[in-house]
Amino acid sequence: MPDPQPGLEIFHDGHRTRLKWHRLRLSLSAPLFSAETMALGFRTGASMELDLRVRGDGGFVVLHDQRLEGETTGSGLVREATPQMLRTLAVKAGGTPPILSEDLADLISTAHPQALLQFDMKDRLSTIGTRGLDHLADYFAGSGTSIIISGADLDLILAVKHRLPSVARGIDPTDKLFTLLETHGALAVEADLLSDLRGPTEPDTIYLSWPLLLAAQKAGLDLVALCREQGCKVDAWTFNLKDPDTGFSDAEWADFASLMALKPDQITTDEAPATQRAFALKSTPGR
Repeated sequence: MPDPQPGLEIFHDGHRTRLKWHRLRLSLSAPLFSAETMALGFRTGASMELDLRVRGDGGFVVLHDQRLEGETTGSGLVREATPQMLRTLAVKAGGTPPILSEDLADLISTAHPQALLQFDMKDRLSTIGTRGLDHLADYFAGSGTSIIISGADLDLILAVKHRLPSVARGIDPTDKLFTLLETHGALAVEADLLSDLRGPTEPDTIYLSWPLLLAAQKAGLDLVALCREQGCKVDAWTFNLKDPDTGFSDAEWADFASLMALKPDQITTDEAPATQRAFALKSTPGR
């Protein structure tokens, strides 16, 4: 049965795949990191993702870049900025002030039971430090199943495990696995991924690019099944239609159909409603 809110999920072959709203937006033409979109997602039970950078006081702000001038009207390093200064800035894409971690904590308290917000940590543990971990623990230790914290720095994810043990964790080994696949083949990828899955971070979700998933499949390795056997979910990132208005091209449909056949738990996209709509049209008999 279709969901009343577009862009939440796709049901196919008895499996539910969530559509995660990449960078808090529902289309590539929308502003990045929209507080309005996040509020909508919390009301409707969406899966969403945002990037976090540490501030000068150990708190966090929703930004991707290390420096302010790329995304905001400010300048300088994000890690040196104060929350007071950040509230005077505007995000260039939308004209609104940057979202601070304190704002996130307030919104999360109102979240739908199925809503999930991914904190993609863009700084390493050495930059975040004890103050940053203290801030996360103070504001988000009680967030339960409403958030998942992910990052490329495994030391950071391990520290999060110790400080916020009830919060889910995610890791993204895509780059090294792609290199291994190209240089040493599928068996090396399987062994390395199993090491991560069984490692001390104890991830709940593995973030893998959809081209990696399809390349591994062609090499005879089902990475989604491998992760699921170890009790981990798989997020396939980031699939965007080139023309959301017209739907899948033949090549896009071939890739997306192959991806859906692997039954990932989640697909990251900046075009969730359009992707859901396009899939429904392609799946209609006679089309």
